[in-house]
Amino acid sequence: MEQAIGVIDSGVGGLTVVHELMRQLPKEPLIYVGDTARCPYGPRTEEEVKQYTWEMVRFLLKKNIKMLVIACNTATAFTIKDLKEKLDIPVIGVIKPGARAAIKSTENNHVGIIGTEGTIRSGAYRHALRKIKPDIEVISLACPSLAPMVEKGILDGPEARQVVETALTPLLEHDAMDTLILGCTHYPLLKKTIQEVMGEKITVISSSEETARETSTTLDIHQNFNYNDSIPPHQFYTTGDLEKFIEITQKIFRDSNFEMLTIKHADLT
Repeated sequence: MEQAIGVIDSGVGGLTVVHELMRQLPKEPLIYVGDTARCPYGPRTEEEVKQYTWEMVRFLLKKNIKMLVIACNTATAFTIKDLKEKLDIPVIGVIKPGARAAIKSTENNHVGIIGTEGTIRSGAYRHALRKIKPDIEVISLACPSLAPMVEKGILDGPEARQVVETALTPLLEHDAMDTLILGCTHYPLLKKTIQEVMGEKITVISSSEETARETSTTLDIHQNFNYNDSIPPHQFYTTGDLEKFIEITQKIFRDSNFEMLTIKHADLT
């Protein structure tokens, strides 16, 4: 069997990255681990996030993955440097790809970021944006209510609209902002509602597409593409409620080959 790309996340949000990886790299087998039992990571300490992330990574290393994609913004912010130093496989996070996409998009140099408390507190997006464009104006907002709602499977409807409106109200005061980064991989599952609340003048950026492109580029550099013509099997693991995980996965992958997914419970201890 061909080596797989490993993908980790604090819960179901990283499935948005997996969906894009499957679209852009249809021959690559994927192994996904979502730590739904301990989601969200945003309010947790840096030490906790590092511990949980390494537990997922060790689980995947036993499956002989050829690359690691950290599809969690909080985990990327706190662990990517350490993972890159200690692993002998390529490691990709979602923050730099998201920052690059926002800089390409903005026309007036004013970019907003929404994310978990941990991601916003880390300043990782602000640093990534200003490393590329030092004069960029950055507006950051923690939205702790959004990821837990997604984990419950509430992706649209009146309740989702109300929660999103309440969370994003402080951003509506920033008239100059023309681009908004969804700095949590759970948020693209609410993208339609977020766009409606923010208005048509705001370009809403998800890092999923850019992360998949960076994954493809890295595979090319390392000459590590899977050239098998058969449809690859994908393995999805959750640490929490298996039925809820399957329900949300079906919603996300309703336009994909769902029967090619093997979904199981994972014990990371």
